[in-house]
Amino acid sequence: MVAHSGLITVMDRAARKAAPRLRRDFNEVQQLQVSRKGPADFVSMADKRAEQTLVEELKRARPDWGFILEEGGEIEGDPAKPRWIIDPLDGTSNFLHGLPHFAISIAVEEPRPGQKRGEVTQGLVYQPLTDESFWAEKGRGAWLHDRRLRVSARRELSESLVATGIPFLGHGDIREWTAIFAAIAPEVAGIRRFGSAALDLAWVAAGRFDAFWEADLNIWDVAAGILLVREAGGFVSDFRGGDRMHERNEYLATNDGLATRLHKLVAQGLKGL
Repeated sequence: MVAHSGLITVMDRAARKAAPRLRRDFNEVQQLQVSRKGPADFVSMADKRAEQTLVEELKRARPDWGFILEEGGEIEGDPAKPRWIIDPLDGTSNFLHGLPHFAISIAVEEPRPGQKRGEVTQGLVYQPLTDESFWAEKGRGAWLHDRRLRVSARRELSESLVATGIPFLGHGDIREWTAIFAAIAPEVAGIRRFGSAALDLAWVAAGRFDAFWEADLNIWDVAAGILLVREAGGFVSDFRGGDRMHERNEYLATNDGLATRLHKLVAQGLKGL
């Protein structure tokens, strides 16, 4: 077994504690109590229960740490200590429609003195239905259970499979996405939209996808996934190739052989806007 820190054990245990209820609720998806919090943005009781379980488990292990939560907002902790960034159910729309593709995402953000944003040093993306636990630690690589992950080695766009997220009601810029799609699609082997940014990034880290782009995401959607890609030898940037992903709210992840060409295609697509 590969050695990892106690934090990964804590994160994996918390995800596995929340997973059985998600699996049960998924099997009874038609009977879920569902509330509506925004345009085409539904939150199920399963989502809230999973988040509550994760908070309870993680707080038990690190009682003085804070949280950034998809449903619960921000919970203050000791500002000198790390905080958890949690998405209890990434792929809620898939879940509510009976599509078996969703995940729990947990990340640890270490404070950086004098800087507004901390640094993510541990991340985990867990798929409850397949029992796949993707995890990474800064400087120690990315892993699927005890198997080391590497981004794909493909160098030709014509052989590459690219993932994306498509704008929908109330989310995203359809003109921008269409322009990027029109630039990339004729050059690649295929484009997929599976509905979970956390799993898309984990799959880039695992070499299943060769690249991924999406805008209008939240920090809990991508915190763990970005670390996974980088620790698997990949690159994550904004659409311009810079490091202002969170500020610009745009994310492009791929390997070193495709990064420059994809950035050029994206720039080409955006030039006409």
